[in-house]
Amino acid sequence: MVDEKIVTKEQFKYLKSKYNFGIEKIKIDRNNRQFNGQVACNGQVKGKVRLILKRDDISKFKKDEILVSTMTVPDYLPAMKKAKAFITDEGGVTCHAAIISRELKIHCIIGTKIATKVLKDGDLVEVDANKGFVKKLKN
Repeated sequence: MVDEKIVTKEQFKYLKSKYNFGIEKIKIDRNNRQFNGQVACNGQVKGKVRLILKRDDISKFKKDEILVSTMTVPDYLPAMKKAKAFITDEGGVTCHAAIISRELKIHCIIGTKIATKVLKDGDLVEVDANKGFVKKLKN
């Protein structure tokens, strides 16, 4: 998809060459025990992971878990208010997760690219939002 329109492979190749953009390929090692991201709200905490990948997951979120998502949206606020920290695959310093983390003073690392692929519900992690890394301590 380009600009919310489905394009053919040939159209994509043309647009790619015309506008000189690339596609970033990310190698994901599911055994990766530590990865980096960008700090949105600093601090350090340990806790259990809960993946929020769709609205239905919000009701499963428990107080003091670490919210892990591709990105956050306003619908996630009830879970975000209970979280010890947020970790997202995407985002920059003005994304939803970053803004809410600063408003609620909850530690946050954004733009990890791989958090939802490497972490799973119940994993014990250390979130070091001073140095910008997440470390898996135990499954």
